[in-house]
Amino acid sequence: MKHISSLTSGVALGGAGLVMMSILSGCSQEEQIPANKFLIIEQQANGKYLVVEEMPTDGPSRAIIREKDANGNTVERFMSEAEMKTLAEQEYLKTQDGTSETVQGGDSSAGMGLAGTILAVAAGSLLGNMIGNALMKNKNFSQRATSVNQSPYSRSAAAKSSNKKSFFGSSSSSSSSSKSSFGS
Repeated sequence: MKHISSLTSGVALGGAGLVMMSILSGCSQEEQIPANKFLIIEQQANGKYLVVEEMPTDGPSRAIIREKDANGNTVERFMSEAEMKTLAEQEYLKTQDGTSETVQGGDSSAGMGLAGTILAVAAGSLLGNMIGNALMKNKNFSQRATSVNQSPYSRSAAAKSSNKKSFFGSSSSSSSSSKSSFGS
């Protein structure tokens, strides 16, 4: 009988461990967004750039840049992850001395230069999450990063992150003004 008792408690502990692991992995999977991005960036009439499409990708980060040529025709060019990283690193160095437009105040709705746009949208995937998180703590950078990304994916991801549910199922951003009863 002693053997059955220890077996039962072992199964209960194992089951509890599995439940806890599934809860924890479920939470971490919900917040895991693929770090690499596929971007479509358009040059505006004022010469500045805005992200018009953004998609997560399992492959390397990359972008299509839409610009106007000398004749006013739209031309698309491909930008590899290495090229994006080079531009982002150059712009990041400018943030360190305060000369980057990504950390300066002012009207950001008109877009930014190409390097600033890439840094604002993909700093974490190109330069690492520590740098991306550090940049997002800068109020001006955070505002400009939000305004330069006009993609539906970005707006959808922002809406999802502002309406996350807690462990017990209640939304962290909603109020509970309505009453409900169980079993009715």
